[in-house]
Amino acid sequence: MYPAERHAAILAGARDGDGALSVAELSSRLGVTPETIRRDLAVLERQGLIRRHHGGAVLARRSAFEPSLQRRREGERIERAAVARLVVEQLPEEGVVLLDSGAMTLEVAALLPHTNRLLVVTNSLPIVALLGGRPRLTVLALPGRVRAVTQATVGAWTVERLSGLHADVAVLGANGVGLTSGATTTLPEEAEVKRAMLGIARRRILAVTAAKFGTTSFHRAAGLDEFDQIVTDDGLDPDTVDALAESGPELLLATT
Repeated sequence: MYPAERHAAILAGARDGDGALSVAELSSRLGVTPETIRRDLAVLERQGLIRRHHGGAVLARRSAFEPSLQRRREGERIERAAVARLVVEQLPEEGVVLLDSGAMTLEVAALLPHTNRLLVVTNSLPIVALLGGRPRLTVLALPGRVRAVTQATVGAWTVERLSGLHADVAVLGANGVGLTSGATTTLPEEAEVKRAMLGIARRRILAVTAAKFGTTSFHRAAGLDEFDQIVTDDGLDPDTVDALAESGPELLLATT
């Protein structure tokens, strides 16, 4: 059986079942060694069709091109809360913090201690509304065109306002994360703001749930080596953990 035929058989078997793939079962069914199956799964993962985990893989979950902020907040609540708590532990009690738009950074904002004295710069209108009344915080809302789906400001005004600023920490989210594709998002306008934030921050944190790994969104925002820390949850598969450990950034796993 040629590799392409095996790949098709692997995907067909997963779709006919519950979406889970076992290396041992596939090896027996297709009559090849476990090493061959692992290589096949690696190819399918790079294509964004599966996500590997210890002992096998699962089909990559399909979602809308750009789900609303409310819909994003409804999913992975436990994992997102755990990651956000660990991110907050990495933030200073005083200084300048950049918060990207999205469900993850909104969770981080909600967990900021009321005792912290921070200047928070964000392009997220929900974060502005959440933190604007905190007496110890100074909140800078970035100008720009407001996107209805994400409630984020984007565009030339947003990027221009970021230029010339300097921040202690930037916390960014992503719609998808891949070892080679990096942190990806839905549109170039979103990616431009993320890149501008990365460019002015002394320390850069990528905060995502483990489910984001192995998926790729439309537009690349940054390579993983452009981050100082990657914070995710302990659902991340061991192979990806090992690969990230060699990629440069410090990897922190939140307990769920």
